[in-house]
Amino acid sequence: MKIAFVNGPNLNLVGRREPEIYGRQNLESFLDQLASEFKEVQFERFQSNVEGELVRYIQEAEAGAIVLNAGAYTHTSIALGDAVAAVTIPIIEVHISNVYKREVFRQHSYIAPHVAGTITGFGLAGYRLAVLMAMAL
Repeated sequence: MKIAFVNGPNLNLVGRREPEIYGRQNLESFLDQLASEFKEVQFERFQSNVEGELVRYIQEAEAGAIVLNAGAYTHTSIALGDAVAAVTIPIIEVHISNVYKREVFRQHSYIAPHVAGTITGFGLAGYRLAVLMAMAL
């Protein structure tokens, strides 16, 4: 099975950016750990701070599932929500922090209505949970 990790703006800074919210571990090293743990899965990774690049990647993805953390675009991008709605690949939305304990604007997702499910608030472990769910779909 092939699973694509798709990460949006500022997620390349996890481990350095606001560690009290996002933790101190680098996202790339955590994803390396997952690749070691789930040897039966082929992982692909894509990160961009550019909305259109995320839209294009989702539209063209060739994977069994997508694990998507759209970052702030979750709350602002109708285009990204439309891209998620347009594909038939199952998508699992992930957020490192519990967005429902944060600012009100973070509590709305343009993506959530179009995904198989959402995992929020479990730190980087949310990616592991998403992989398990993607394998079960």
